[in-house]
Amino acid sequence: MATIKDIANRTNVSPATVSRVLNNDQTISVLEETRQRILQAAKELGYKTILERQTEKHIESVNKTPKVGILLCQTLEEEMSDPYFLSIRQGVEEELLKQGITSTSMFRIHETGSNPLINDFDGLIVIGRINEGALKKVSDHVQNVVYINHSPDDTLYDSVVIDFVKATELALNHLLNLGYKRIGYIGGTEKEHINSGKVKIEDERLTTFEKFVKREGIYNPSWTFIGEYQMSQGYEMMKTALELAEKPEAFFIASDPMAIGALKALQEADLSVPNDVAIVSFDDIEIAQFTSTPLTTIRVHTKEMGQTGVKLLMDRFNGRKIPLKIIVPSELVVRQSCGALR
Repeated sequence: MATIKDIANRTNVSPATVSRVLNNDQTISVLEETRQRILQAAKELGYKTILERQTEKHIESVNKTPKVGILLCQTLEEEMSDPYFLSIRQGVEEELLKQGITSTSMFRIHETGSNPLINDFDGLIVIGRINEGALKKVSDHVQNVVYINHSPDDTLYDSVVIDFVKATELALNHLLNLGYKRIGYIGGTEKEHINSGKVKIEDERLTTFEKFVKREGIYNPSWTFIGEYQMSQGYEMMKTALELAEKPEAFFIASDPMAIGALKALQEADLSVPNDVAIVSFDDIEIAQFTSTPLTTIRVHTKEMGQTGVKLLMDRFNGRKIPLKIIVPSELVVRQSCGALR
């Protein structure tokens, strides 16, 4: 790379004068012919000022910034009714900005229709459940894919998940240790996107619940209620449960929004939580601590799940080849609804 000294030697001008001319110093008094001679020599030698070099580096940096797509498997209504996935998305967006990635696009799987996504992304973050075939239908050229809250193939894709089995057992052991024997379940259905739409898949919260209560010898199939993961469904299923001749004395409810609906049904029936019915739920969304009876719940670190997904993607950009599956731990948050604080 040419230096100021090289230009000075070619033009028979002092290095100080060359520097001031090249940096457009308006206070210098120099003949126009000399100025042009310096500029011409700099051009011929390929000299670049500090400002020019900084500008080139900035442009190069911008051009190297990876383009990231975010694919959401939930409708806007589903995301708003259950803040679980909303919090994951917020974690993704915050971490992308923190990493200096502003070139992003967001898609919802139900809005893509038959048109494939633009495939000029360097990476794709998938929030929710979609199988590999359905993913390739909408985006078949993206090399770096990270799944969050789902792991379709941990030999191929990075993923960030929680251990639903361990989390469910944590909730049920808490109820069992408090002395409850008649334990019911209220939950929704897990669905996965495939090429032809959606299919129901195993919900590990439900299967773990059934295995647990059967192992403890306290299983009663009439105490299990399955609907959709909506607040209104929690309300309706608790109303149905209260019509039983022999009612559960405690419930594990698979999401906080459903638990909030169930609380309303219990309140309308003039039943006290936890004195008449105890509840442990799942998620620990922000409102869980502010309900009429604050919810004991399994805290899922959803925002951290989103942030971790971005970090995995950045690690891929930096050359990692081996897929990683990160299991984010969950924890029990004890409040009033379970009766432990009586």
